[in-house]
Amino acid sequence: MTSTDEKVGYEPKSKYTSQTAAAGVETALRFLEGRWKLVILFHLFGGRVMRFSELERAIPDISQKMLIQQLRALENDGIVRRVVYPEVPPKVEYRLTDWGQALCPALDALLTWAEQKPETPAA
Repeated sequence: MTSTDEKVGYEPKSKYTSQTAAAGVETALRFLEGRWKLVILFHLFGGRVMRFSELERAIPDISQKMLIQQLRALENDGIVRRVVYPEVPPKVEYRLTDWGQALCPALDALLTWAEQKPETPAA
């Protein structure tokens, strides 16, 4: 049996208006903007802890300067946690915060959505 909203053809009430939803999406995308942030996040999902050099090897096309900038931005936004161990040479590890890890289902849904793109007919 279909739900009432499907029969009548209206959307269930949302806590967002079109204006607040647009503003919220814009805010969320600001956290993730940049060519490399999502790539970095995918490497850290699932509770993975990686050192800077491991991230460099995992993302060979990123420059060291850009990796540093993107990691700092993710850390400042509370998505990535940086842990520095007081030893020589310094050991620095990166992991997602709980809030950062909470992005995983949303990004999985985005991947699923992208896979469903219909084939475009040849011209």
